Amino acid sequence: MKIIHLSYPNHLSLEENLGPLSLALGFFDGVHKGHQRVIGEAIAKADEQGIKSAVMTFDPHPSLVLGGRKEEVFYITPLQQKMEILNKLGVDVCFIVRFTSEFAGLTPEQFIQYFIENLNVVHVTAGFDFSFGSRGKGNMETMAKCGQGIFGVTTIDKQTDAEEKISSTRIRQLLKDGDVGQVCRLLGRPFQVVGTVVNGDKRGRTIGFPTANIEPELGTFIPGRGVYAVRIWVQGELYDGVCNIGYKPTFNNPDVKKLSIEVFIVDFNKTIYGEEVVVEWHQRIRDEQKFSGIDELKTQIEKDKQTAIAFFKNLN
Repeated sequence: MKIIHLSYPNHLSLEENLGPLSLALGFFDGVHKGHQRVIGEAIAKADEQGIKSAVMTFDPHPSLVLGGRKEEVFYITPLQQKMEILNKLGVDVCFIVRFTSEFAGLTPEQFIQYFIENLNVVHVTAGFDFSFGSRGKGNMETMAKCGQGIFGVTTIDKQTDAEEKISSTRIRQLLKDGDVGQVCRLLGRPFQVVGTVVNGDKRGRTIGFPTANIEPELGTFIPGRGVYAVRIWVQGELYDGVCNIGYKPTFNNPDVKKLSIEVFIVDFNKTIYGEEVVVEWHQRIRDEQKFSGIDELKTQIEKDKQTAIAFFKNLN
């Protein structure tokens, strides 16, 4: 997949002629099943016409510019992960448009001129609720009206699961609630977090359950506190594991609020400090809890380990 960065008003011209394009439009955080329907339709239109498929997404999140948010935005799929997923879906070209106040000030007609017509887009696909241009005044009716005789337009209806719209907002709430099983279903794949193994307090190894302490990439959305059945990619191999997200109340000072992500990896005994790993969240096992002592903690971790092993055995 070819990745092209665009920004207004400077970098708008392409270095090479890509030919006519079938374009999917959207922010696509999560690249969930609803997004996949939009992107799949754009790819299908490209195949029909013998042209390249393309996706246009935006960076950073519009709320940082439009909403005046100063805190960090947490993504279901950070940009690099989004690119990898789009590549796996078979997209030929991805345009990453820099979302700035100047870009946000474009009229719908200007957006169409610079980012549709000038890029030789011959078909546009987006969701029914996609809006564009200053104050979101442009919608898919605007797109269809402006496209008459110039480019085709396909609008994808609301995609639902359990009679509720599949959306990034819904997925974020499920992640906060720790309901990663539902998240997997809405994404069509396990929810993943990329991170680096860093030094922890090494207490796990003293009680027979050494853990990998994971420092996630900045801006990554982390599921709610609790214990989960996870899988973890380490050095190209996939292992079953148990992950605790929380504040380790059995040991920690209650005034210390440093969230930790610790993974006990089943049948694994390598030293992997500094390694980049990918954690897949599959199922919530229980809430984080405080234990009366080490023996009670060890007993519970063994139960959690067996629960995870049984879950993945059934999953396979």
